Amino acid sequence: MEKYRAIPQGYMTVGELAKKMNTTVRTLQYYDKEGVLSPSAESDGGRRLYTDKDIIKLHQIQSMKYLGFSLADIKNRLVFLDTTVEVADALTEQAEVIREKAASLAEALEAIEKLKSEILKMKTVDWKKYADIIVLLQRGNESYWIIKYFDDKMLGYISNRYDEENSFSVVNTWNRLCDEAAELQKSGILPESEEAQAVAKAWWDMVMEFTGGDMSLLPQLFKFAENKDSWDEKWKQKQAMAERFIKTALGAYFTSLGYAPFGEAEL
Repeated sequence: MEKYRAIPQGYMTVGELAKKMNTTVRTLQYYDKEGVLSPSAESDGGRRLYTDKDIIKLHQIQSMKYLGFSLADIKNRLVFLDTTVEVADALTEQAEVIREKAASLAEALEAIEKLKSEILKMKTVDWKKYADIIVLLQRGNESYWIIKYFDDKMLGYISNRYDEENSFSVVNTWNRLCDEAAELQKSGILPESEEAQAVAKAWWDMVMEFTGGDMSLLPQLFKFAENKDSWDEKWKQKQAMAERFIKTALGAYFTSLGYAPFGEAEL
């Protein structure tokens, strides 16, 4: 760095540069400290001096900051962005970074709105359930809304018995059987038919697999089913289509086995 007794023509102080570029002296001092934009010269009195070439470099820094580049990225790229191709390549990379950030922010916003919706449907403040819903939202599990219908016993049971993969498997089985039951109903297949009874058996096997045969968990499942009016719309429609057929088919299935697991309770 050259040193001068006085400020020569074509040079400006840090204060003058800051004013001309609508920034602050502190910002320029920080850029100097980080090695992003160092002064071209210094006076004997220790005043940092900049040139018009430094103005061009500062324009580049400010433009890249506006486009979302980090200071570290800017520092590493400044010496390489000498051609239009290099500038275009850098902007292409940054555009991808911004797209990824935008997608992440959009997902976060969607999760916040979904969580808010679930919170407003819950009658009491329950931070444990909030946390469980957030975890499911982060994992992309569309069954997150179910959490609010289960008590601590059921939630503890699910947490201890199922990992993420198994929980998805249960939901997929439920969806598949609902689809099959709805299709049989549309086709006019009788609940006592061989096809319907196969679905009824698969449904009951699913319930037994989910509960591990613990009949004390069934009241929670009944309570869950009773809340259909406030269910997620997609699930509510699917369940409504399949429910009556499944009930009748299960009744016939239990009768054929001489088995009454619920007494007078409804399925």
